[in-house]
Amino acid sequence: MPNMHEEIDWELIVDRIKSGQCTPFLGAGACYGELPLASEIAENWAKDYGYPMKDFTDLARVAEFLAIKDPLAPKEKLRKRFKTVPTPDFMKEDEPHGVLADLPFPIYITTNYDDFMEQALKSRNKDPKSEVCLWYPYPSNKKPPSVFDSDYVPTPEKPVVFHLHGRIDIPDSLVLTEDDYLDFLKKISEEQALLPPPIEEAFTANSLLFLGYWLADWNFRVIFRSLKSYLGGKASAVATCPSNWCRKATFCLKTAMNGPCNTSTSISSGSKYKFTGGHAKTSSRN
Repeated sequence: MPNMHEEIDWELIVDRIKSGQCTPFLGAGACYGELPLASEIAENWAKDYGYPMKDFTDLARVAEFLAIKDPLAPKEKLRKRFKTVPTPDFMKEDEPHGVLADLPFPIYITTNYDDFMEQALKSRNKDPKSEVCLWYPYPSNKKPPSVFDSDYVPTPEKPVVFHLHGRIDIPDSLVLTEDDYLDFLKKISEEQALLPPPIEEAFTANSLLFLGYWLADWNFRVIFRSLKSYLGGKASAVATCPSNWCRKATFCLKTAMNGPCNTSTSISSGSKYKFTGGHAKTSSRN
């Protein structure tokens, strides 16, 4: 799988987007510079609550420590923290959610807890639906409603944003602590009906454009391996982009979608993208 340190075939990505054969998959890097880093949150909690171990920047481990007395405590704390975060400027030319909202995707998949993707789509006068993966325990007679309970079919004008790891306004749904990750992996490996059919089809029939993940991240590797296992090895990635390249990559994507890539465009100090014949090469001193 290519990454931003190698040449990315933007022409291939554009062709697959235009033919409806590409699904964006957003990670934490899509919110880089907007939301606090997981390591920052973990370190603050570790100091406030006397976390005794050396891995105090590991959010899943620190959240697990906080959850010993009250399983919902770290999730409620995170929700309060998110409420203080201002909405990104989706009109900026390199804001990832805004760029993706301009593109004709019927389905967006994310492991992020925020609703920035939904807000960006609304800013483009689209009518997004939001769906949460039902990996978490709930009473058998009180199954949460799904947008797919009706005859709804995702379209670029009425897309769905699928939150694989939960959404911040539903604390129980968040995959946050170590136990949450283990429970999520167990659920997705055992329950074949966990993903709604349109979401499963997006995984199996389309290429996935991962934005905001490091290939070496344990989180990313677990996600991709678990999905490949769940889907019988049918998931495939057309490209991946790590956190600190996410804005630059979405700007490249926007440029590639708007026409032939035959110009050089400076994006930020120390970084430059050179477009040639539908391909983009990157160099960075960051």
